[in-house]
Amino acid sequence: MAKPLLKIQRYFRRKPVRFFSLILLYLTAGSLVLLHSGYVGDSSAGARGGRDSVVASEMGRRTSLSDARGLGIMSRVFKETRRSGRRYGPPWMKKARQEGQEMRRGGDYTNNWNRALKGRNAKDIDDGRAKYIGCYIDDTQKRALRGVSFFDYKKMTVFRCQDNCAERGYMYAGLEFGAECYCGHKIQAPNASESECNMECKGEKSNLCGGANRLSIYRLELSQESARRYGSAIFKGCFHRPDNVTLALPFSAVIQNMSVDKCVDMCTEREKSLAVLAGDRCYCGFPTPLFSLHELENEDMCLNRCHGEEFESCGNDKYFVVYQTQVQDNRCMDRHFLPTRAKQLIALASFPGAGNTWARHLIELATGFYTGSYYFDGSLYNKGFKGERDHWRSGRTICIKTHESGRKEIEAFDSSIIMIRNPYKALMAEFNRKYGGHIGFASQAHWRGKEWPEFVRNYAPWWASHTLDWLNYGKNVHVVHFEDLKRDLFSKLKGMVQFLGLKVSEDRLLCVEGQKDGNFKRSGLRKLEYDPYTPEMRANINELIRTVNAALKKRKMSGVPDEYMPR
Repeated sequence: MAKPLLKIQRYFRRKPVRFFSLILLYLTAGSLVLLHSGYVGDSSAGARGGRDSVVASEMGRRTSLSDARGLGIMSRVFKETRRSGRRYGPPWMKKARQEGQEMRRGGDYTNNWNRALKGRNAKDIDDGRAKYIGCYIDDTQKRALRGVSFFDYKKMTVFRCQDNCAERGYMYAGLEFGAECYCGHKIQAPNASESECNMECKGEKSNLCGGANRLSIYRLELSQESARRYGSAIFKGCFHRPDNVTLALPFSAVIQNMSVDKCVDMCTEREKSLAVLAGDRCYCGFPTPLFSLHELENEDMCLNRCHGEEFESCGNDKYFVVYQTQVQDNRCMDRHFLPTRAKQLIALASFPGAGNTWARHLIELATGFYTGSYYFDGSLYNKGFKGERDHWRSGRTICIKTHESGRKEIEAFDSSIIMIRNPYKALMAEFNRKYGGHIGFASQAHWRGKEWPEFVRNYAPWWASHTLDWLNYGKNVHVVHFEDLKRDLFSKLKGMVQFLGLKVSEDRLLCVEGQKDGNFKRSGLRKLEYDPYTPEMRANINELIRTVNAALKKRKMSGVPDEYMPR
């Protein structure tokens, strides 16, 4: 035994041999690590893809051929249909691909509203969410609706299709062949006879989902914050011609055979964020106080067929159709630390999940100064919140994020902006962040397990006590409700900037409106297939809402928004 060991020892004493042996061992170890990480990545992706869907072997085989690494085996396949003739460069194509990937990864967006209506005839329903407008011809070579699309040959319903299209800001949702869903901003096909849309939906026999090459199309009534997409541009609405159009929109040109594509392309090439159609003239520019896009007109005022596209509206001399291009408005993107150290510390206080990170993003763009934090979050720093590394007392940031609610911690600040959000939404948002990261989602196992009831039991009282403590111990308090900020961003953000003691730049605020989402916006709370709140939970939370509402009114402030209050 000793002799073989001695031979091995002599072998490794030779320097060249020892060197190459160590290199070989190093490469072997590296290869094993890479193989392991790839295996884990594929497994986890597959688990995520299949967690909320039923595995169908046939669809699984199709998926594995096309995109198995990222998607795993799923029961339905999402895709984005290509538009012909688009001339955008790689940055916009990349965004379009990312949107398509999000659709492929997307889960089931069916919500309580859908289930409540299940079994009723969708054509008879017009409750502000969607309106049936008719049966249309669809051509596989030239689709009637040319946005994103998805198929589900087992569970397709009218309302799932509507939700998926509305979630992504499209104006129309169409169903075909009982199982196919198409989204779009405009209908690019003629009507067909109603009798030709005669196929039952795969997921609900009581409703019809188009037919063979026939679409049952619904017009979606989108909420104000939902933007309608047109290719890579976003429809902003119909607006009255500004008083001084030359100053408001400095660049313009007459375009032969005008279409939305042509105007958007021209303004994109001119590096302008707005493409404005007025008959055969295209204007390009940025939102300014002269053309703020705050006074929306009825879309019927802009009805005027484009000469180059039969199904598009190009506006007229008095009423303009406006699209937002993919060009970034850089007027509000510069940010710096304060030039001189602040003498007062201003808190941006909120319960977790109430939109603090989003508010920081808005404040930084509106003021041009970094915000700080009572904590340190490396992921936020890497996403551009450079004040994250500064000590919260450094005085170099315009305000400081905090979730603290003790008297000592509150009295350390000279004034504060308090962000309040509907507790039902805030609790779900924080639960998603806790178990899924800043823009991720908690798994079904967490929602249905013991984690969710325990979380609500511990966090719901904190939602109320956090606000009550800041109202009691805060020295100079400015209350902002998350929902009000979403509804009226310009005026609410303007008030926040004024409270911070800075001069308001309306150009910056208008720029913020176009860049409002930032890097930490979820695609909307993932809609669960059931109500996670039990009657007991709701009774407790409703009582907390009443307590906070009374405390606000006692301080001579407006109470919580009506949507918080129990029905």
